[in-house]
Amino acid sequence: MNLFLSSFWRAVAYCLHPRVVLLSLLPLVLMVALALGAGYFFWDGALAAVRAWLEASSFVNAVWAWLHSVGAGGLKTVLAPLIVIFAVTPLIVVLSLLLVSLLATPALTEFVARRRFPQLARQRGASWLVSLAWSLGATLLALLALVISVPMWLVPPLILVLPPLIWGWLTYRVLAFDVLAGFASADERRELLRTHRGWLLGMGVLCGYLGAAPSLLWASGAMFAAAFVVLVPLAVWIYMLVFSLSSLWFAHYCLAALQAQRAQANGQSPTASMDTPVGTPADPNVIDVEAVTWRDDVNSTLPDPGRPPQP
Repeated sequence: MNLFLSSFWRAVAYCLHPRVVLLSLLPLVLMVALALGAGYFFWDGALAAVRAWLEASSFVNAVWAWLHSVGAGGLKTVLAPLIVIFAVTPLIVVLSLLLVSLLATPALTEFVARRRFPQLARQRGASWLVSLAWSLGATLLALLALVISVPMWLVPPLILVLPPLIWGWLTYRVLAFDVLAGFASADERRELLRTHRGWLLGMGVLCGYLGAAPSLLWASGAMFAAAFVVLVPLAVWIYMLVFSLSSLWFAHYCLAALQAQRAQANGQSPTASMDTPVGTPADPNVIDVEAVTWRDDVNSTLPDPGRPPQP
């Protein structure tokens, strides 16, 4: 539990670093171009198709009549845009995750490794192509699970559980693999994923709920068409920040767990490696760059006892 929470707060702190902000902007540029391009070419056609489908449904027409009788007939104008937006949102989420996984996660993992684990050996248990194949395979399985589970979304509690659970599984499978690909051997990776599967899945589910928050902006864009051009990039940027936070969270957790796993294999205490506070490395031969930098900053602000006070 300590590793779970400490890695989260470290990830939140790292999100404020300028380098992390810049890394989140690269997938954002690509996603904004893709989203706006798709909206320009397909938005009108998609709306027309959904409206035609709604008009042809006798059940929907009965609902319209009832809504009009209770004074809520205006909802008819926003239903078609909402359906299109909620249908497109899962694709945006999946593409955002893939872009962050391929473009940002390796750089964020390397950033965390240089600052916290400079002596952690790199085993290179999987190549970039293997990571890509793993991500695509997990994505296809998640999309298949989404399609199969759509009828169950009609049950009110399940719509709040199934999509985040599927996104969480996808996030855990993709990000944990990408973080460990460059540092753990194949055997180490399999052992770590097996040992920490519950915690990693929980992290993925929480990230899945965080990733559902930008959907509110998409819905707002449907109701406030004048702000739609602004809300779309804002929602995509929030997706990128959420997935960057997820990448950092998995990087801190998985690298610390890998260090503890190797310490245990070498006969050292795994608890000391996983739950050691910042600035106190478990291995005396490992230099914690963050701790050294912090001590230097603090020492530079303290007065020297041997130096006379300045007037």
